[in-house]
Amino acid sequence: MEDKSILLVDDDKIIRQLFEHAFMTIDYDVKAIATAEEALEVLDHEKFPYMFFDLKLPGISGVQLCKKVRREHPEAKIFAVTAYASIFELSECLEAGFDDYFTKPVDIKILMDLVSKQ
Repeated sequence: MEDKSILLVDDDKIIRQLFEHAFMTIDYDVKAIATAEEALEVLDHEKFPYMFFDLKLPGISGVQLCKKVRREHPEAKIFAVTAYASIFELSECLEAGFDDYFTKPVDIKILMDLVSKQ
């Protein structure tokens, strides 16, 4: 059976609610949390085939989180989602191990298509 779960780490409550609602319509479960520290705790006990990390998080950044998670979960598809796009950030994201990079406001349908076609 296909694992249809997603981990979203974003400190914006509205973004978390948007992901939960949108992905629910295509039968995905979203664990939406606000901090990288909480994500690391969750990932000690759960696996997710898809992860979306905001880059600007309180405490540990999304880039730092990706580096840590990539070592422990090399098979996961990890995507950066940020409102602060720059060429430097893009190269930093690729070096950190992100599979792709999206800028806010992102069309949620693009992200839904991304996971449903994998």
